[in-house]
Parts: sequence; structure tokens; C-alpha cells
Amino acid sequence: MKCLSVSQPFADLIISGKKTIELRKWNTNFRGEFLIHAPLKIRIEDCKRLKMNKKFVTGAIVGKAEIYDVKKYSSIKEVKIDQKLYLASKNFHDRTFGFRLKNAKSLRIPIPWKGQLGFFDVNLPKIKIKNAEIVSDIIDEEYRYQWIGHH
Repeated sequence: MKCLSVSQPFADLIISGKKTIELRKWNTNFRGEFLIHAPLKIRIEDCKRLKMNKKFVTGAIVGKAEIYDVKKYSSIKEVKIDQKLYLASKNFHDRTFGFRLKNAKSLRIPIPWKGQLGFFDVNLPKIKIKNAEIVSDIIDEEYRYQWIGHH
């Protein structure tokens, strides 16, 4: 499954549904569900600006979302119009692509993982329970949650 690293506090804002556009300097043809990875670095100034004072999960896959479109910005004015959708500081107004997101959801149990640049593939190992291999998507935390502490 594809995965994208998004620094905190923006990873939390995406999985909470408050951030529906992810700004990037590069475009993608990818559409569909992807995992959201929160790297070790936290953008402290953005936390202060957004009045987010909490302990963030870092160095892990924290959720998933769906990219359904990419908006191409042709001017800084266009980028500024969507500011409430991406919540980034003025430092990010030079971005020309906005990945439009929907169906964001957090994982109940973050998965420790090392991030990479751009979209990258994540292949989690399959789990064996009572000698039966679970072939379904291990990323679907609702399914995983059924097995943890409920047997």
C-alpha cells in the first residue's frame, strides 16, 4: 500500500478531517487510499500557530486517507484562497499542487515505521492466528482491533 510522510501537527489534522488539502511542490497521478506516516520531526512553530499543545505520535504510520484529486495552483493568490483547507503557514505558499483528501481515519494502534520522501510502498507482514493466515488487509485497524484483546 502507498504511504506518504506528513509532519506533525499536519498528520493529526489530516486524520481528524480538519485538513483536506496536502500541499506539495510535486504532482502525482496516484489516486486512492494511502497510509499517513508521521516522521520524527515535529513542526513546533506550526503547533504554536495552530494552538495545538499535545503529545504527537511520531516515527509511525498514524492513519489513512484517500486522495481523489490534485488541484494545480497557478498563483500564490489561488493558494491563499484555500488556506483553511490546508492550514499551512505562509512558508508553504510556494507549493503548486494540492492533494485533495477525503475519508481520513486514524489507526487505533500506530505502526512504527521509517518514512521516506514522496509516496512509498509499505508491505506489512501477514499474521498467523491459530495456523490460519489472515489475507485481508492488515492495515484495516478495525479488523485488527477485533483480534487484540477480544479472544
